[in-house]
Amino acid sequence: MALVELRNVFKDYESDGARVRALDGLSLAVEAGEFVALVGRSGCGKSTLLNLAGAMDFPTSGEVLIDGQPTSGAGEQQLTALRRHKVGFVFQSFQLLHTLTAVENVELPLLLAGQSDVRPKALERLRSVELAGLENRLPHQLSGGQMQRVAIARALVHSPKVLLADEPTGNLDNATGETILQLLVRLTREQNTATLMATHSAEAAAIADVVVTMRDGKIADLKRK
Repeated sequence: MALVELRNVFKDYESDGARVRALDGLSLAVEAGEFVALVGRSGCGKSTLLNLAGAMDFPTSGEVLIDGQPTSGAGEQQLTALRRHKVGFVFQSFQLLHTLTAVENVELPLLLAGQSDVRPKALERLRSVELAGLENRLPHQLSGGQMQRVAIARALVHSPKVLLADEPTGNLDNATGETILQLLVRLTREQNTATLMATHSAEAAAIADVVVTMRDGKIADLKRK
């Protein structure tokens, strides 16, 4: 079974009184351990697709399922639980809390989920992204690549089924970006997640198992390795 699936999804927005179609009958399924890159020009629907795949937004019509659970029609408590337990997010701008140390940033999703004694799990996740010894540093004391590693550790600390990455190398130099991409690939395999990454970079897309080219809210091309 696919861990994230979009079935004939349409998504419309209102803009200045006009209807804008962001996704146009799109269908896509991502399996466990599969890394999918979404490519295409700005405005093609990549970010909208990620938002729907993370239950941060909902289709106008069609169906989105996360680990077999439809997002439309779910109550707020169900959706909160779905996001906290099933989905991890990695952003271009890292979105770390700058008053918290690296390990405290990683602990946060576990604390929000009501867990206790979370420090050992957060430390282990930091070790898995090769940041052992830096757990007590604040974000401003870390390089861009190190901050993105913290963000990845935070996204995966609760062992989500689905990992969503929006331009994860956009603020990094080429060498650091390549290291982050290889890390994402390794963790996708190790954690057996379904990973969806939006990117403008052909080099970043080249590491994926599946490259989905989007145009005008549709899949224009889909290539598997």
